[in-house]
Amino acid sequence: MTKKEFVGWLYQNNFMISPNLLKIIPEDFNFDDFFETKGKFLEKQEDVLMLNEDLLKNLLKEIKRVEVQEVNTNVEIVSNYWSPSIKKEVKHFVSYFRKRYEKIKSYLLTRTELQGVISLSKVERKVEKEPVAIIGVVLEKNITKNGHVILTLEDPTGKVKVLIHKNNKESYALVGDLVLDEIIGITGVMGENIVFADALIFPEVPLMEFKKCEDDVCAVFTADFHVGSDMFVEEDLERFIGWLNLEFGDNEQKELAKKVKYIFVAGDLVDGVGIYPGQDKELVIKDIVEQYDKCAEFLGRIRKDIKIIICGGNHDALRIAEPQPPLNPDFAGALYKLKNVKLVTNPSIINIHKVNGFQGFNVLMYHGYCFDYYVNNVESIRTNGGYDRADLLMEFLLKKRHLAPTHSSTLYMPDLDKDPLVIESLPDFFVSGHVHHDVVVKNFKNITLIGAGSWQKMTSFQEKLGHTNIVPARVPVVSLKTRQVKVMDFRGDKDE
Repeated sequence: MTKKEFVGWLYQNNFMISPNLLKIIPEDFNFDDFFETKGKFLEKQEDVLMLNEDLLKNLLKEIKRVEVQEVNTNVEIVSNYWSPSIKKEVKHFVSYFRKRYEKIKSYLLTRTELQGVISLSKVERKVEKEPVAIIGVVLEKNITKNGHVILTLEDPTGKVKVLIHKNNKESYALVGDLVLDEIIGITGVMGENIVFADALIFPEVPLMEFKKCEDDVCAVFTADFHVGSDMFVEEDLERFIGWLNLEFGDNEQKELAKKVKYIFVAGDLVDGVGIYPGQDKELVIKDIVEQYDKCAEFLGRIRKDIKIIICGGNHDALRIAEPQPPLNPDFAGALYKLKNVKLVTNPSIINIHKVNGFQGFNVLMYHGYCFDYYVNNVESIRTNGGYDRADLLMEFLLKKRHLAPTHSSTLYMPDLDKDPLVIESLPDFFVSGHVHHDVVVKNFKNITLIGAGSWQKMTSFQEKLGHTNIVPARVPVVSLKTRQVKVMDFRGDKDE
């Protein structure tokens, strides 16, 4: 069908055309596709109807949405923390650390080097130069005047000193990444009231299967909208939503948008209220409910065939202590009304696309509040990019098998039954936010690590903290069929 035939069809069906209407029809408009689908949207009029710009734009949107391929999708919560509201006592903390120790010890015991492990209370029975294998919590880390490192390890039975000699290059190289309260294994030989370490063993995740699905579908990972902030890049988010709805981008980009079936948002949907000194001066929406209402307005315009999974962050109206519950319906009630939105805890593990016999993909969502601590206290992260390298932070936590191994790295809620920050279920994807730097993607043991971007320009508070490399409005899109990643850039002014 040509443009002339299109106009003729409109007149035959009692449609009048407003002035300049044809000028707004996109150059790539497919009149044949319109001809095949027009009956669903334009019935022959009994009376003459004016086809104006607004009506045509709405019509084009509906036709584009029909073009989106219908694919079975599925979202299941694998790990979502819930705890009764009770007064925390000393026994909760004791049980919390004991359960953590037992769980991570079980991971370490799968390592062949630690098959002969003994409790720390039995170490003193060993004679000098006798081999020894132990597991314990790092209680202290000190450097001697000769440059050696002495650790104090603790388990439920006792304590022991461990010396890592500076000439033991392989083990000594790992010392900079040792943090207090993590649980490690050590093999070595017995000395006089001390163990001389040969090797350090961590409970890190094993090599995963690099799963792919048959359906040609994609998942989008993002975080840190900060709706309500005067630095919130609203126009860029509008472009992102327009792209998802096939209203923005070239043909190739629209074809990619059609494949998007899942969106993960890793916390900080709103800028919050009273988060940092002087924040009220940088808010354009000062009411927390109105911030969430505005956020729901944006998300509510996204295609309904896309499932949106959201966890909280430290700017959201939640307790800071982790795990954080799902967003509070008293504040974020508008989000609960969106049928394609699922609200989960921070952290949580979500399984997506478990369809047609395929086992699906596990996605570990964690906002990343502890990242500030580890950027400052882990040598390999601090000296290799710091906040620019969210992938190194996530890799570090996977090696420790815990999302906040050091007691002071985050606030937490002790539990009698388990430590919910232990990484028990193994993920295929690990997505985080918080740092606001550019998107970063890395493969670690076939786990796709994604440091999601943000939607906020640098604030004065971030500038004071040294966060000057802020890059908003960039979004990684992952093909679940190939596991390839494409980063989309929605910045209106890329030079800023």
